[in-house]
Amino acid sequence: MELLADQLRTYPIMALFLCLGLGYGVGKFRVGKFELGGIAGTLLVAVFVGQIGGINLSTDVQNVFFSLFIFMVGYNGGPQFFAALNRTALTKLLAAFMMTLWGLFFVIVVARWAGLDKGLAAGLAAGGLTQSAIIGTAGNAIDLLGLAADEAEKLKTNIAVGYSVTYIFGSIGPILAVSVIPIIMKWNLREEALKLAQKLSGGGRNLEEGEFLPMNRFDARAYRVQDGAQIVGQSVKEIEAGFDEDILVERLLQDGVAVDAAPDTKVNAGDLVVVSGLVSGLAKFESSAGSEVGEIPPEMVIVEERRNVVITNPKLAGKTLIQLREAISADQRRGVYISKITRMGHDVPVLHNTQIHAGDEVSIVGHKDDLNRAAKFAGYVPPSASVTNFIALGIGVAVGYLVGEISFVIAGTKVALGSGLGCLVTGLIIGYLRTRRPKIGGINRGAANFLQSFGLAVFVGVVGLNAGQPALQAIQEYGITLLLLGVVVTLMPMIVQFPINYIALRIRNPIEACAVVTGSRSGNPGFATLLEKAGNSTPTPAFTMTYAVANIFLTLWGPLVVAFVP
Repeated sequence: MELLADQLRTYPIMALFLCLGLGYGVGKFRVGKFELGGIAGTLLVAVFVGQIGGINLSTDVQNVFFSLFIFMVGYNGGPQFFAALNRTALTKLLAAFMMTLWGLFFVIVVARWAGLDKGLAAGLAAGGLTQSAIIGTAGNAIDLLGLAADEAEKLKTNIAVGYSVTYIFGSIGPILAVSVIPIIMKWNLREEALKLAQKLSGGGRNLEEGEFLPMNRFDARAYRVQDGAQIVGQSVKEIEAGFDEDILVERLLQDGVAVDAAPDTKVNAGDLVVVSGLVSGLAKFESSAGSEVGEIPPEMVIVEERRNVVITNPKLAGKTLIQLREAISADQRRGVYISKITRMGHDVPVLHNTQIHAGDEVSIVGHKDDLNRAAKFAGYVPPSASVTNFIALGIGVAVGYLVGEISFVIAGTKVALGSGLGCLVTGLIIGYLRTRRPKIGGINRGAANFLQSFGLAVFVGVVGLNAGQPALQAIQEYGITLLLLGVVVTLMPMIVQFPINYIALRIRNPIEACAVVTGSRSGNPGFATLLEKAGNSTPTPAFTMTYAVANIFLTLWGPLVVAFVP
């Protein structure tokens, strides 16, 4: 064991990666609906390994990776954050902002009442409100106070302590909320989710429990045209125009010869016709053409593409899918089908009344030429996995450090934004600008998500290792007190804000009301529980909107906690 300890002291980077691996392993253990998560697991393991003593990592390491993390938080959230700034989303946006304000209020009140120092108060905020980024922004604010090195280091160690003690219940709180609120309000979330799905789909048949009504069930099938069928003698253009739901006649087999479907090509009895489109449209086509054919000649096989497009066209943002269909001509939308919508990493249901936001990543299906036309009109195709715009990344972080030098006085204390908030601001701006100017800031989504996750994991790992034995002593001294204070900070903002949302802001749809609570609390575990209770993805739009707002403002509160707590 001592040999291992010596190796970890000699190679602290090895200790860091050991904490990452073990921390994410610990984070996967699940008790009921609760899962600790990799970030909290890494911090706890790092504090434990830090008890060895003598494992010292440069603070430059944690600063670099925190800068990457916080920049990517802004970059990933920028499009959705600014998309939320519209009249239709105002109530949900206000609800999320108010929830973060209540969180700040209760952190400051209980911290001052209990006599916590700035570090413990910031850790209480980070864990009780489950916003890990506060660890970094509050730590930067402490560095700017001009304290002695030992005192500043103690405060930053206490941030890790407060976070470690309060994070677990901070994660459980939103799970309790989406479990208790429906009981109090006498809501059946599964039934309400089905009703909302039906409403979003523009009406239609009643759904059974567990079913979900999608708009985007795309397929291609072959039919043998029967004598006397409705489409006999019609041209391809006439056939396609005769259906309310878009279909595309792809290819015909006439007298044994495969023919590409030109607009004026006539369909005859006995022809084999390959048609693509929504399943609902194909079912209607079958009733007008003839029986479906299972096996077709090789020359009749068609190849489709699937392509992701980031929405940047302001004419599309804010419109529902049914409004888009009505606004776009048949020629513009011909042969292009939406199969999936992703917003801030979450899948959004593809239904008639689903609203498109700037920055949404939409997966479309069709032929190459049709997809090229649609992508050019709607936005841009995101860069491939191997492409990242390091110009945007490098300059964005560098300018973020300059923005962080901006300072002002709060309660007689000089407070600077700090590099963390500076990088957050530049990330927001660049993330938003890419929806307007696609060539600006083209960072691959996978790379951005990796930098965000890995940056935070390394940051908390370094914090935990450097905290070492003082962290354990502080946990022993303040553990029970911090735990109880964390329960108050976790629960009270939701208890106060939910009635305001329901009565004053009139957010009364049960699914949206619960989604706003979990999103405003930055509560991913609570959202996962809500999705399970709903049985479909209808909570996603309200969650992503409020989650983006909460991520931004909770992160901003770090320096304010440091400023307002003595």
